[in-house]
Amino acid sequence: MNRTIHFGTDGWRAIIAKEFTVENVARLTYGLSRWVKEQAIPDRVVIGYDCRFGGKLFSQAASTVLLSEGIEVLLSDRIVTTPMLAMAARDLKCAAGLMITASHNSPVYNGYKLKSHLGGPMGDKPLRIIESYTPSELDVEWELIDISTNKGFSEIDIETPYISAIHEAFDVDRIWLLSSNIVYDAMYGSGQFVMKKLFPEMIHFRSEHNPTFYGLSPEPIARNLKLLAEFVNSNSDVSLGLITDGDADRIGMMDGGGNFIDSHHIILLLIHYLVKYKGQRGKVVTAFSTVNKVRKLCEIYDLPLEIVKIGFKYASEIMTAESVMLAGEESGGIAMETHIPERDGIWMGMMLLEFITVSEKNISELIQEVYDMVGPFVFKRRDLRLSNNIKDSVVKKCQTNGIRTIGNRPIEKVEDLDGWKFILDENTWIMIRPSGTEPVLRIYVEAEDESTAEMLLSDINDLIDSL
Repeated sequence: MNRTIHFGTDGWRAIIAKEFTVENVARLTYGLSRWVKEQAIPDRVVIGYDCRFGGKLFSQAASTVLLSEGIEVLLSDRIVTTPMLAMAARDLKCAAGLMITASHNSPVYNGYKLKSHLGGPMGDKPLRIIESYTPSELDVEWELIDISTNKGFSEIDIETPYISAIHEAFDVDRIWLLSSNIVYDAMYGSGQFVMKKLFPEMIHFRSEHNPTFYGLSPEPIARNLKLLAEFVNSNSDVSLGLITDGDADRIGMMDGGGNFIDSHHIILLLIHYLVKYKGQRGKVVTAFSTVNKVRKLCEIYDLPLEIVKIGFKYASEIMTAESVMLAGEESGGIAMETHIPERDGIWMGMMLLEFITVSEKNISELIQEVYDMVGPFVFKRRDLRLSNNIKDSVVKKCQTNGIRTIGNRPIEKVEDLDGWKFILDENTWIMIRPSGTEPVLRIYVEAEDESTAEMLLSDINDLIDSL
């Protein structure tokens, strides 16, 4: 009997050919088809896929199941990004959007992300219903459907409307003037195709279609960007690096000195730009693992701030219910009210490039503007692959308030919205959280300087080793 399929923080992900199989994709899509037919919106689903192994095969299998249940299917005619798929779900008035992607996971994985008709992540309630509708065995003779002759099936271009939206929102020609000094690192992901069309003069790094990703987990964090840092340091003409993950919904950046710029700095830069330079105001939503400096900047600008659980679907639910200027999370996912209620690494990159052109300052000078208001900080994250026994011991110790100090520093307060955040002072905290999509224990630290952050990471490692 097949295993029960569960959606994690951001979709269902599994190892290709082990659990992520055509049969399991078909089972889950049958559950999706039952849910779609209960909705008061058109029985229509748009499907896309990224650069991973089997993307088109799994998309076609999902298409066949949906067609067998009488649901119209719009299948992307090419590799696309997740934000393109989300925008298409909204603009084409679909009941749902299905993206075959494992996002930033290692290349042995593929995944199944669902988007709502509003263009954001599907919420917890419909996901749990779809899980419950997913059979252990699929009796429907879906494999007999010929999608090429089915009247409910169309292959469509969802990339061109996205490019048109970029041109409508930004002065691409002005940004183009900077492009020859910018390196774009696609991390072998699906952002490479649209970026080559938007900025052919830009330096394109790791922008080839290779489903192995050369063994890389395409997540834009410092440890995965050593090759990019070496490239930037060896090319004096490069003033900026822009990075997106495997399906281009997350963003990272790098300055001309090869120093990584994390999502916390990017969120702060975007808030600063929107308020001070563009005159916008509105609510900010951030995930539990985001730095306290965001709170401080919101206080300075008198902006309402709401903290939510980790997983962009929680921020997106607020964005679809009320006005939200910006929503962001530690992992590099950021969205704006003026786009879609979904993360988009390329769109946020365009906004930052616009900021540079408007201000006529480089990225380091703009970060200094933010530091002048909230103070400098360092953020660190470590992903620990531990045995289940050790992982469970750490979690139990957190659950039972068994951690009273970090090293020799007393804990002022513990917050447990999503994981356990140990507050040491107003500028310093360390957080422990089990991953929702991987067998990993994540450790997060915010501190005023590098040495303090590294010391806290060492202290928490010592604590785990003692269990």
